[in-house]
Amino acid sequence: MRVLMFGWEFPPHITGGLGTACYGMTKGLAKNGVDVLFVVPKAHGDEDETNVRLLNASDVTVNIDNETDRSYWDRVQYMEIGSNIIPYVGPEQFTTMVEEYRRATNHFHSSVFAPRYEFSGKYGANLMEEVARYALIGSSLATKYDFDVIHAHDWLTYSAGVAAKETTGKPLVVHMHATEFDRSGENINTNVYAIERRGMEAADLVITVSDWTRNIVINKYGINPDKVITVHNAVEPSDKSLDEYERSGLKAKVVTFLGRITYQKGPEYFVEAAYKILQVDPTIHFVMAGTGDMLPKMVKRVAQLKIGSNFHFTGFLKGNDVDQMFAMSDVFVMPSISEPFGIVPLEAMRLNVPVIISKQSGVSEVVQHALKVDFWDINGLADAIYGICKYKAVAEIFKKEGKEEVDNLKWEFASKKIKAVYEQAINIKNRI
Repeated sequence: MRVLMFGWEFPPHITGGLGTACYGMTKGLAKNGVDVLFVVPKAHGDEDETNVRLLNASDVTVNIDNETDRSYWDRVQYMEIGSNIIPYVGPEQFTTMVEEYRRATNHFHSSVFAPRYEFSGKYGANLMEEVARYALIGSSLATKYDFDVIHAHDWLTYSAGVAAKETTGKPLVVHMHATEFDRSGENINTNVYAIERRGMEAADLVITVSDWTRNIVINKYGINPDKVITVHNAVEPSDKSLDEYERSGLKAKVVTFLGRITYQKGPEYFVEAAYKILQVDPTIHFVMAGTGDMLPKMVKRVAQLKIGSNFHFTGFLKGNDVDQMFAMSDVFVMPSISEPFGIVPLEAMRLNVPVIISKQSGVSEVVQHALKVDFWDINGLADAIYGICKYKAVAEIFKKEGKEEVDNLKWEFASKKIKAVYEQAINIKNRI
């Protein structure tokens, strides 16, 4: 079986968990006999192509004066969006980007329809232009390769997936990693909602990363439950141990938050819980690793609470730096307000780090050996953190049992379920 897969990022050039998930998924699919053609806006040349063939959208030429290429554009629905839909970018920063984009709109058509187009592959001011061009390329590429099914990840690639389906008639599977409700709460942008809904309606089947997300897709978007299938995310087994890393002589307990510092991830609850704990035990240290629109607010709040000597901000971490951070951590905390899944707790557990997660997360559906609290329960969160830091026996149980549990949550197993979704989509298409 061969899959034409659309994704916006691929390791090592990632901004968050989506690229990591795509990498693990393609490795797992390869083990299950599935060949993947993975289309990225911009390939850098240092990606691991052992289990996937990367197609660089920046290498594809189009001639809009040509009738065939012009027909591709007719299948692309372009919408100018004025909302916070750029992953990992907050409302204030997005507003600035939109203004920059609007000043450049007089060049929009000439650049999208140019024979050559160099994607940045980032989440910048020209994002909507890149999404439109990417969809155009998706429709074009679909005619050049032989494949059985189309797989599109997240809103950025849905238009490309739909265009490829309309061009070839091949079945389309869309993957919902995060919804507009996860990003914005109930104050959603209706245009974003429309893009996500259109992608799911056009798909033959929809994969959600958790039952939490599946319920949102069904109840908030009105998608037929029969076409929505949950396949939980997984994590690649680690061949590393904590012994490979240095704690740099640290004797104090270290509690870590690692993720985007945005509304969705609940960083303010972590800060408030830290303050409560430090009133009881001033020797514990807290680390907030990541970037996001709420970072300045968190720095200010830490200063207001006068806990700066015990609270540390590292900025964005990736690769080996993430493992080094886990090696220095005694507890990992993910207090997300709405988390479709959450791969980072699994990455912590595989390195023997006890984890505390919010009940409002998809990962809570698949792990048993983690402490689970409501994101808003600051007292409960503080008690859980303090308990693991204070009682060694409790920490050791979560380390041992958590490591054994997460070692069985492999992408190889999750990808087998994804392959079954592909087969189901193909059968649906053949019956029509």
